Amino acid sequence: MADPHNYSLQRYSGPGSRFTCPACGEKHCFTLYVDESGDYLNEAVGRCNHESSCGYHYTPRQFFEDHPSARPDWKENFFRVPQPVVKNTVKKQLWTITTDIVKSTVNPAIDSDFTMFLTGLIGKENTVNIVKEYHIGVTKKRDVIFYQVDTEGRCRTGKIMKYDRKTGHRVKDEQVGGKITWVHAVLRQSADPLLRLPDGWELTQCLFGEHLLRQHPTRPVALVESEKTAVICSAFWPQYIWLATGGKSQLNDRLQVLMGRKVVAFPDVDGYLEWKEKLSRVSGLDIVVSDVLEKEASFEDRARHVDIADLLIRQHWKEHMAITPVEKYEDPRMHPTFLKLKGLVGGCDLEELDNMKGLADVGYWKELALLVNELDLEVEGVREV
Repeated sequence: MADPHNYSLQRYSGPGSRFTCPACGEKHCFTLYVDESGDYLNEAVGRCNHESSCGYHYTPRQFFEDHPSARPDWKENFFRVPQPVVKNTVKKQLWTITTDIVKSTVNPAIDSDFTMFLTGLIGKENTVNIVKEYHIGVTKKRDVIFYQVDTEGRCRTGKIMKYDRKTGHRVKDEQVGGKITWVHAVLRQSADPLLRLPDGWELTQCLFGEHLLRQHPTRPVALVESEKTAVICSAFWPQYIWLATGGKSQLNDRLQVLMGRKVVAFPDVDGYLEWKEKLSRVSGLDIVVSDVLEKEASFEDRARHVDIADLLIRQHWKEHMAITPVEKYEDPRMHPTFLKLKGLVGGCDLEELDNMKGLADVGYWKELALLVNELDLEVEGVREV
């Protein structure tokens, strides 16, 4: 019965099945190891759900190694008696990126390929404001840096990504620098001892845009997968604080910072069911999963794996379609294409053409001249039919 292999983490059956972590002291986040009868081994033997911020995990095997007398050959039921636990008051160190590094790379005057696309979409002034608000950096290669800054203003890391400046799509070809990299990974390999991160530096991520929660304490929150989506949507729907998890699977303890906030989650079109199922099991948070993409996305949208930003961009271009002006001529009959047409049919005058049998009633050539001029058409030849 004291075999460590007979123990497993207790299944969730409500808040009463989760306890206070002996390491971080958080309530309702600690899962005990229980035997086949549902009896727990010891109050300290279990795993904290806060894997990133706490990471406490004390297994039955480790417990028996530390407490040999708990084995059945000494006292059969000893291991079921709660033992005093010395609470670990030493918090895990939170490693961060210095503010100087962030400031040196966040410069609205220097565009990344991503911010060039953003400028074409929402204008320069709006782009500059967003760069400052979200602390969006740029590398020497014009890649964008999405910094993760927490509610205390501490930079955890930055995600470095390459985008196409015309389409706004991420460049994924690693042969042209499309591989995602991280600021902390770059600093670990820095040849400059003043920039190089110390040995033992550990990453603890937070939500992208998290620092905005303190700046806007009453504003509702919108949660999306990618940083790009959060940035673009913040320009179209500024009534929300737009935050990003950084990926479809990143619904973890980082969400605890949203406690007490009204949250609407906008998963990508292929992530609706997964997010709805996962977020339904998150207790203590007021999160509604939007089904707007689930209802509005077409078959082509699903094939392209669109997100809420794609829909907003599409709507934006429909309402503000930019038309490139073409050169217009005061007299449409002077358009080069129309003059070429006249030459191909014998160079006769406009009046003569209009008097030709079958065309006089409709003013055919005048209409043609207007059409050529309006659409700035080209002509390659005339074929007799």
